[in-house]
Amino acid sequence: MRRSAVRSLSLLAAGAAVVSMAAAAAPSSPPVPGQAGTQPKSPVAVGHGGAVASVDPDASAAGIEVLRRGGNAVDAAVATAAALGVTEPYSAGVGGGGYFVYYDAKQRTVRTIDGRERAPLGADKDLFLENGKPIPFADAVTSGLSVGTPGTPATWDAALDAWGTKPLGQVLKPAERLARDGFTVDATFRQQTADNEARFRDFPASAELFLPGGRLPEVGTTFKNPDLAKTYATLAEKGAGAVYAGPMARDIVDTVRKPPVDPASERVARPGDLREKDLRAYRVKHQAPSRTAYRGLDVYGMAPSSSGGTTVAEALNMLENSDLSELSRARYLHRFIEASRIAFADRGRWVGDPAHEDVPTKGLLSQRFADSRACLISDDAVLKSPVAPGDPRNPADCKAGDKAAPTTYEGDSTTHLTASDKWGNVVAYTLTIEQTGGSGITVPGRGFLLNNELTDFSFAPADPAVHDPNLPGPGKRPRSSMSPTIVLDDGRPVVALGSPGGATIITTVLQTLTGHLDRGLPLVDAIAAPRVSQRNAATTEMEPGLWNSPVRGELEALGHAFKQTPEIGAATGIQRLPDGRWLAATEKTRRGGGSAMVVHPTGRP
Repeated sequence: MRRSAVRSLSLLAAGAAVVSMAAAAAPSSPPVPGQAGTQPKSPVAVGHGGAVASVDPDASAAGIEVLRRGGNAVDAAVATAAALGVTEPYSAGVGGGGYFVYYDAKQRTVRTIDGRERAPLGADKDLFLENGKPIPFADAVTSGLSVGTPGTPATWDAALDAWGTKPLGQVLKPAERLARDGFTVDATFRQQTADNEARFRDFPASAELFLPGGRLPEVGTTFKNPDLAKTYATLAEKGAGAVYAGPMARDIVDTVRKPPVDPASERVARPGDLREKDLRAYRVKHQAPSRTAYRGLDVYGMAPSSSGGTTVAEALNMLENSDLSELSRARYLHRFIEASRIAFADRGRWVGDPAHEDVPTKGLLSQRFADSRACLISDDAVLKSPVAPGDPRNPADCKAGDKAAPTTYEGDSTTHLTASDKWGNVVAYTLTIEQTGGSGITVPGRGFLLNNELTDFSFAPADPAVHDPNLPGPGKRPRSSMSPTIVLDDGRPVVALGSPGGATIITTVLQTLTGHLDRGLPLVDAIAAPRVSQRNAATTEMEPGLWNSPVRGELEALGHAFKQTPEIGAATGIQRLPDGRWLAATEKTRRGGGSAMVVHPTGRP
């Protein structure tokens, strides 16, 4: 049963009233970047003048600083992203890429930038094969082979040039100061460093930066990155082009082509084939967003090369004819899981880089195709994975292909931020270096890690008889699951959100959207709700909050199989309240909790 936007918005308003109670204690001013620990993280904030939500208080404060100085949401998003490159260097930074979704309040339109990394122009489908066989995944990650041409600096430059109001040099100032003066190490940063300690010790530049004095950084100490401060100063003076030509570009290429391994190490770090011409040739893509209608709302996301927008949209379209608000929790999760399973089957077969593959984006987004797939879902049975894909070019009810395509592995060390401003503009921006710590290789003297994004390609087809749209190729962008999303009602923003988590990003965004829009949860509670993630696999991943509940038994009785995982995703979001204020929301506990801030906090409505 379809539900009107009016009822949807009434749920949002009700949720806002609940959440604003928590916002009453919001601080009167955000911390200054570089002075972490001056106040605790807050998962929710309400107020005027714009908002920023990220995983880190210093990063959110950098965005708020830019907003307070007259910048818009685009300026704030770039400032926040640059600060995350300091405080979340294992998740994002100059050496990575991402996807930028922007809502223009004046024109009431959504636009996007594909800033995904690209394979070298000399790469082919055998990039990760040796003697005809795929090399071990871990060996591929920690190598020059895995490094794609970075897209993040070009994304910042393109976004500011198209929609920003401040020059790059100004919006980088908070991050440059943060890198120079340092931030306070928390438990998450220390643990992520520990998880990478063995790799970092094999690369002198990584060891010097992330293991100061040869030891793991202690919680509560100050961590500084003077080389990154200099890199930001160079970008401020010379522009983002300094990454793509000149001394910094040569340093990147030299590092990839001859990974600087400690001579005393036994690690064999395979060289990559990145060349200066690859950096010079890199361009971001300004492209139309994915779009689908859901409950009278318009849901916008990233079109391919990301699979996020099409896969979230297809699953929503399959759920469109179910009144999720009236179902029991177990029945709701059952339909959510089955829709995710089917959408991932279609993603695996059809989505790749559209510059190299014939991706039927329009068909994947169509309600007709979703309806033809939704009829596979039964209330009394569970589909068996892997489910075979359907054909969006020629939808046939309840009919699938002969063979299933695999879901490739993606690292989970992405980060997401959302930002808004007093003019009503909104940004949802997901950026990454792929795995936690990326390739593990720091560019000497530059202060940032290189990505391992090319391991998002399929190393080889799971079945030679089935076309895999995600094999490597010259200049090709690997498929992504990043899903920055903006929801509009009659051209006005309702909610914007996204998450890290590799392929679980899609299910995290989908579950948060349905929890908020359908189940009536306040945004902060929809983000905090325990999650499941089904990606066309034999078992569904489940967080402890559901694993230890009666719901698991109800779902298992239907035929579902689960495996427990500590946490799935780490979302941030922004909501426009009916009275015109902004609500920012982040995780309460996942990845140490997030940081929601507004320019001018207010109390209860």
